[in-house]
Amino acid sequence: MSKQLILDLPKRTSLGRGDFFISHSNALAVALIEDWENWPNRKHILYGAKGSGKTHLSHVWATTAGAAVIPAAELTQHDVTELTQTNVVVDDLDQMAGDMATEQAMFHLHNLIAAQGNYMLITGRTDPGKWPLALPDLASRLQGARAATLADPDDSLFIALLAKLFSDRQLFPGPDVLQYLLTRCDRSFEQAQFIVDELDRQALAEHRNITRRFAAEVLDKLAVD
Repeated sequence: MSKQLILDLPKRTSLGRGDFFISHSNALAVALIEDWENWPNRKHILYGAKGSGKTHLSHVWATTAGAAVIPAAELTQHDVTELTQTNVVVDDLDQMAGDMATEQAMFHLHNLIAAQGNYMLITGRTDPGKWPLALPDLASRLQGARAATLADPDDSLFIALLAKLFSDRQLFPGPDVLQYLLTRCDRSFEQAQFIVDELDRQALAEHRNITRRFAAEVLDKLAVD
């Protein structure tokens, strides 16, 4: 019987196109990203909960489109004019909503990107219609962007997500473990990350393999706690 090797190894998140699993719950969002050359006004907003895969998908697009990836929190640290020389991804813009300096930099970047004829992908965690932007001109510009959401995972995507999260930690539990977790966990990206983190942490602490029995013990303990 094969055994897993439990080591305290660094997590390496895979962000390649082949590592992004497509299911019914995210197929439309992926299709719109792949159709980027036809984005209305050369801009697009991708949003979804933390861990939903928007960072992964935006990096896939950045590789395809030759785009720079800039966290919104770092916009004011860059020369906006230089950023406009290529396509651009602005990550987690909603997390900086209300910060006037960031919003002004974003407004300037948006206008220059449009003038250059380049493309812009903007990501966030929530519906862009609900972003509490303080700069009316920026809000009006973003209203003209098409948006797509990465919905909560269906069964097939949830299992694939669990497998990827384990793989990022260089762990490879059997299909019986993944199927068991599917029956015990809420279908959310945040829940998948939490469970994999807990199983990894406790397996290391107890020097045990991640088997179905071990997973059941951990989940039972979490339910009690």
